[in-house]
Amino acid sequence: MKAVVWHGPRDVRVDTVPDPTIQEPTDAIVRMTTTGLCGSDLHLYEVLGPYMREGDIIGHEPMGIVEAVGDDVTDLAVGDRVVIPFQIACGRCDQCNRGLQTQCETTQVTEEDSGAALFGYTKLYGAVPGAQAELLRVPHADYGPIKVPEGPADDRFVYLSDVLPTAWQSVEYANVPDGGTVAVLGLGPIGAMACRILQQRGVEQVIGIDLVDERLAREAARGTTTLDLRDHDDIAEAVRELTKGRGADSVIDAVGMEAHGSPATKLAHRLTQFLPKAISEPFMDHAGVDRLGAMLPAIDMVRRGGTVSLIGVYGGMVDPLPMMTMFDKQITMRMGQANVKHWVDDIMPLLDDTDVLGVDDFATHRLPLDEAPKAYEMFQQKTNGAIKVVFQP
Repeated sequence: MKAVVWHGPRDVRVDTVPDPTIQEPTDAIVRMTTTGLCGSDLHLYEVLGPYMREGDIIGHEPMGIVEAVGDDVTDLAVGDRVVIPFQIACGRCDQCNRGLQTQCETTQVTEEDSGAALFGYTKLYGAVPGAQAELLRVPHADYGPIKVPEGPADDRFVYLSDVLPTAWQSVEYANVPDGGTVAVLGLGPIGAMACRILQQRGVEQVIGIDLVDERLAREAARGTTTLDLRDHDDIAEAVRELTKGRGADSVIDAVGMEAHGSPATKLAHRLTQFLPKAISEPFMDHAGVDRLGAMLPAIDMVRRGGTVSLIGVYGGMVDPLPMMTMFDKQITMRMGQANVKHWVDDIMPLLDDTDVLGVDDFATHRLPLDEAPKAYEMFQQKTNGAIKVVFQP
């Protein structure tokens, strides 16, 4: 089969690799019909290179048709149309029963002291072959896959794999009060969808912040109050001006480590790419520092007693945080990978023909898998209006 394979920093290629097979009785094999390119994949493209190995298959936003099932998979059949959550969970352990599928005790990558295994996402999360491929082996298919109806195009449902539950969780964790104001940092796929969910819930003022013209224009057209980072020397002060001087009740950081921030930290990330694995990986494990160009403004712009919801991925181990400010302002912070299946029942009713969240035309680019290298470069450079890219193998 064809698959998107990591060969080094900023070097992904479409290679021919062996087809996956059933290895456990709880496995399924799914032929991909649509698979997404996520902002988190850009971390593998550059920042998290020390944890990657040449030949790793990447991607974690899968949707397709079941081709084979193991003997213990009783609620799926060949021909079923399914979406696969990006994390691999058993559905039976204590953490899954608590709705924390990203902490699944069965698939936790204990040797790396990490949570549940993820498709296509570094040795930190199990180095499980990913979904930007023609075929995907799905472990724990007796629990994970989400069956969806025939009829609507894939775009209606594919975002259940990651974008929708991740944005939904960011809103849940933001704990927006009645009549409250929310600032969303980053209007990429997650931030944009979070804005739409907030509006669907009737939040009175949603402020979207970015520095890419196409992202700002698209969400402004849907009713979000937008702020262009390039127009403000102090973005937190701009938010306070819109909120009677208090700051936003809640802030969603949908950017994470990809934020425009410290040039020195960016240089350090780049330098790790040129170090041997034996040096670069321990460096990232014990001395990795994120670019905090989104988190620090989030802490600044939230009102006293407010909530910061971190949904953008961070990977640093020694990030310098303004603890005195956080304590003094009495800020609540919630964070973590999205627990996909915990939120699916809440989201599914919104995916009807009314399309209130605008999923049917959410993708800006639909490309064949062969164009993945070009798509990664385009998405990383934010050119050609690329906001959301999906591949159709």
